[in-house]
Amino acid sequence: MDWYLKVLKNYVGFGGRARRKEYWMFVLVSFILAAVLSIIDKMLGWERAAGEGVLTSVYGLLVLIPTWAVQFRRLHDTDRSAWWLLLLLIPVVGWIVILIFNCQSGTPADNRFGPDPKLSA
Repeated sequence: MDWYLKVLKNYVGFGGRARRKEYWMFVLVSFILAAVLSIIDKMLGWERAAGEGVLTSVYGLLVLIPTWAVQFRRLHDTDRSAWWLLLLLIPVVGWIVILIFNCQSGTPADNRFGPDPKLSA
């Protein structure tokens, strides 16, 4: 939960680097919270016509910017520009490439985006 809160505290921090652990823990906690909110939406009957719930949609909007920010920082940790995210416009292949980038270890020393976050943690 500390990793999740760390990302939220750095709400619009698009610069710097994010460790693999920071990124994946944020994704995991965010997924779990969205699933819980979806269940609550179903129990309360707050689903809209397309099937998404009101609470889940509000949560998604609230974490949209921090999600993009941590994704930018994750790519920076692998010494890649955030422009690589344009690959997400290519269905399946682009998504797989970004997934692979997110799974790779960061550069072990300082890079053009800042110091190694493992050393400062």
